[in-house]
Amino acid sequence: MMIQLLFQGQVMTFALLLITIVISLSCHEFGHAWSAKLYGDNTAQKQGRLTLNPIAHIDPMGLLMIIIVGFGWARPVPTNPNNFTSFWASLVIAAAGPLANLILAFLAINIYALAAMNGYTFVQSESASTFFYLFTYINLLLMLFNLIPIGPLDGHYILPYFLPRAISKAYRDLNQRYGAFAVLGLLLLSYAGLPIFDALRAAAQWLMSALVIV
Repeated sequence: MMIQLLFQGQVMTFALLLITIVISLSCHEFGHAWSAKLYGDNTAQKQGRLTLNPIAHIDPMGLLMIIIVGFGWARPVPTNPNNFTSFWASLVIAAAGPLANLILAFLAINIYALAAMNGYTFVQSESASTFFYLFTYINLLLMLFNLIPIGPLDGHYILPYFLPRAISKAYRDLNQRYGAFAVLGLLLLSYAGLPIFDALRAAAQWLMSALVIV
């Protein structure tokens, strides 16, 4: 839990993690808004969401929940499927959020690696190395978590495109009824100590190394 960092006196780590989360969530939601605009829907733009300004995307209660319990949310980007100009719009719009986080992680880890390789002193400080590590890791976790195809997560818009039509419809109906409960159940099991998300953490760690190209 982030709040424990403050109790442990790790104020710098708390602040860096908070900055990382705010930037990551804002870029994630901007990705949704930008791709929706690209596919003919300006609903998000009309509501001031086609921006990187965190004020437009951060939900205060969602951010507080992240700090206190380790799980929260940003303000969902509104869309109107009636405006979409392509059959693939829902898939692309859903994937754009996780893709934004992947791009951020890729840039962060390679900027850090390139700067360290060339001997820039600013990356040699503890705060800099902590920030780049947290920024990369959190963005990868956010990407992977949102690709889980249940509940309101982005993955549930993507998976139906890869299923036969009848199964896709049944899946959509089941997810609409029970998806949110499934996500809540996974979170509760994780809080109870079961290694529900260990695979996501391991994948994020592996990707941190795999993304380095310099």
